[in-house]
Amino acid sequence: MNTTITRTLAAAAALTIGLTLAGCSTNNAASSDNSSSSSSSAASAHNDQDVMFAQQMLPHHKQAVEMSDMLLAKGSDVDADVVALAKQIKAEQGPEITSLTSWLKQWGEPTEMSSMSGMDHSSMSGMMSDSDMDALDSASPADAGKLFLQQMVEHHTSAAVAMAKSIVSSQTEQINQMKDMLASM
Repeated sequence: MNTTITRTLAAAAALTIGLTLAGCSTNNAASSDNSSSSSSSAASAHNDQDVMFAQQMLPHHKQAVEMSDMLLAKGSDVDADVVALAKQIKAEQGPEITSLTSWLKQWGEPTEMSSMSGMDHSSMSGMMSDSDMDALDSASPADAGKLFLQQMVEHHTSAAVAMAKSIVSSQTEQINQMKDMLASM
C-alpha cells in the first residue's frame, strides 16, 4: 500500500510540476506574433511563482535522493521492499531535478533562491533537519528502513501540500486577472 501511495504522490508531483510550469503560468513579457510556437518548452512561459516553486523543489528533491542513498548504503540487511522504494524514488527524482535545473537555467534564473544560499533547508516544510539526516545515516540497517519510511512520508506529504498551495495561488491570480479583463470588456 505504501508503494501505491508513493507512486501516486510521485505521479501527481510530476504532473503538477509539468502543469504548473508549462501550462498554468503567464508570461509577463509581451507575447509574440508567432502562434505556431505554442508547442515550445516550459522555458518560453514562466513567472516569478514558477521560478520560486522550482527553486524550492530542487533542495526537496535532492534531499529525497540523499535519503535514498543513505538507505541504500546500508546494504542487504534493509527490508527489500524499502530498498525497492528508495531505488524508485531516486529513479523518479533524478530526472525531475534535471528538468527543474534545466528550466531555471533556460529562464536565466539561479537554481537557489538568493535568501536560501548557504541556508539549512530544514526550515522548509517537509525537509529533514541535520539531526534527522544524521539519525538516518547512523541507524542500523534494521532500523533504517522504518525511519526512512517515516521521514519520507513527511517529506513527500509536505511536498504535495506545497505544490497544491502553489497551484491554488497561481490559479487564483489568473482567475482574478481574467475577471478583471472580462469586467473591462
